[in-house]
Amino acid sequence: MKAVVCEAFGGSEVLAVRELPDPPPPGAGEVQVRITARGVQYVDVLMLAGKYQFRPEPPFIPGSEGAGEVVAVGPGVTAFKPGDKVMCRQRLGAFAERGNVKAEDCDLVPARMGLDQAAVFRNVYHTAYHALLQRGRLKAGDRVMIHGAAGGIGLPAIQIAKLYGAEVIATASTDEKRGVCLEEGADYAISYHDGFRDKVLELTQGRGVDIIYDPVNGPTFEESLRCLAWSGRVLILGFLGGAPAMARTNYLLIKGIEAIGVRIGGLNEAHPEIAAANIKTLIGLAAEGKLKPRIWRRFPLDGAAAAIQALIDRAVIGKAVLIG
Repeated sequence: MKAVVCEAFGGSEVLAVRELPDPPPPGAGEVQVRITARGVQYVDVLMLAGKYQFRPEPPFIPGSEGAGEVVAVGPGVTAFKPGDKVMCRQRLGAFAERGNVKAEDCDLVPARMGLDQAAVFRNVYHTAYHALLQRGRLKAGDRVMIHGAAGGIGLPAIQIAKLYGAEVIATASTDEKRGVCLEEGADYAISYHDGFRDKVLELTQGRGVDIIYDPVNGPTFEESLRCLAWSGRVLILGFLGGAPAMARTNYLLIKGIEAIGVRIGGLNEAHPEIAAANIKTLIGLAAEGKLKPRIWRRFPLDGAAAAIQALIDRAVIGKAVLIG
């Protein structure tokens, strides 16, 4: 099979396309999937650099989300059969043409969803859903500010926040990205360059927002805290802006603010039953046409380095997908 291999720690230049043996037959509780689409995530960038909390040693096949067709099932698997179209979550290995995956980490693809969309659906929508509804306790009428709103986990957050009745202020770096945020349902889309607190307070009539969804962190974090209303929540999803910020705890005290960490892998590990119920809900919403991934560009599998570089350069709006 063809696979993309990380051969050393670094950037996109460490990826090489190799011919490798097909995986062995699936073991107990596993299915083997002919993978035809895979999502490219910022997690992949961090893994290639050796900077993610899960740090595999090269050589390894990156990729943790994909979709394709079941070609074999292992002992004890009854939920899937050969020919089923599935989306799957993997710890590693999605940047390959085949892979063995735990059946419990697979779901059938809804009829109205293509495999390219299915490949990028599960992780980002689950992250946004868990963050906003369960960690952030979003309710109808809440005002939500979404940083990095045109990114892979930003656009799903806009869709989910609007679906559950929130007013959304999206922040993004360019006119093109802000335009996409508005197309996806944001009520307002603003720049974060040269400050954004005054604009947020203007849009909220001086009150501030109830929830901040923040995968960026870094130098904007303190200003974000100053945009929160009384008893607001800031959801910390990552550090795309650089080094983790140091929270000024006097802001948290005076305004009754909660700073809340969100890691979807932690939910999967600690409460798999909640994670499974969330995925079922999200797939149901997708089947009804209420959630739809936005794909920026489709790359061939051997174009993985170009897709990774586009993420590093912050050129991607929505999701990049590897096809083939």
